[in-house]
Amino acid sequence: MLFPEYRPRRMRRNEALRRMIRETELSPSNFILPLFAVEGKDVRNPIPSMPGHYQQSVDHLVKRVKEAADQKIPAVILFGLPDKKDPLGTRAYAKDGIVQKAVRTVKERCPDMIVITDVCLCQYTDHGHCGMLDGQEIDNDGSLDLLARTALSHAKAGADMVAPSDMMDGRVAEIRGLLDDNHFSHIPIMAYSAKYCSSFYGPFREAADSAPQFGDRRTYQMDPANAEEAIREATMDVEEGADIIMVKPALPYLDIICRLREEVDLPIAAYNVSGEFSMIKAAAQKGWIDEERVMMETLTSIKRAGASMILTYFAIEAAKLLNR
Repeated sequence: MLFPEYRPRRMRRNEALRRMIRETELSPSNFILPLFAVEGKDVRNPIPSMPGHYQQSVDHLVKRVKEAADQKIPAVILFGLPDKKDPLGTRAYAKDGIVQKAVRTVKERCPDMIVITDVCLCQYTDHGHCGMLDGQEIDNDGSLDLLARTALSHAKAGADMVAPSDMMDGRVAEIRGLLDDNHFSHIPIMAYSAKYCSSFYGPFREAADSAPQFGDRRTYQMDPANAEEAIREATMDVEEGADIIMVKPALPYLDIICRLREEVDLPIAAYNVSGEFSMIKAAAQKGWIDEERVMMETLTSIKRAGASMILTYFAIEAAKLLNR
């Protein structure tokens, strides 16, 4: 069809027409809100690089969960900051660990909220890596049992879903097996399948106190230059029993989300990470961009690429706009 027979602008003349043919629709039900839990009471430490977000004790965290529920956000994902760290990250799988306590309280106070838990060791180890060490190397196979024990402890506390983010080979199968053996076959796994070694994680590492004490994470997180590897990683996680696969970060890897949507017949999650959030906040504070419009354009692009759910620090702000 050529001009003048076809005039695309006919259907852009007003908002009603644009809405009628809109191909991608965002909803609060697409969002998962990340939250950072700390020990103590009446603790609400601002995260300077993430305006509007806090390291919170459980009493404050529950209030935030209720706020999310009021905006029709269906799920939160919990990250824990323990009271002490050690080489094996033992507080990650302790019955009285901070995430375990937060899960129990949230499910008691907000039973309809889906509570997802991040399963990793980096916040809990004194060296800041996502697995146990063998000298200066990450011991992949030795870490699997610790990760599975962490996931099981979260399930026992009442978590609705576990999300391994460590990028150790074989961890999905190890977690699936231990959950099934302990009568938690109903608990789904959201696997961080294509988690890239990204520079966009900086604010999160401040928020979660999880920066590595030596080296970096390039031996287990993915090389940003690779795409075919993401397909292999996701396929492996699917075969090991993942129920949802995730791409992290979202914006620099929209092509990966799109390719996985074509290759994998499972729901896809995308993590709109801290650096992506903070850049928009910083530019908005300078008056360089319209924060609300850039926020919604960003989230729409992630949904358009193929994500069924979006982990985002914008969740409550975006949901308020959509509900309004």
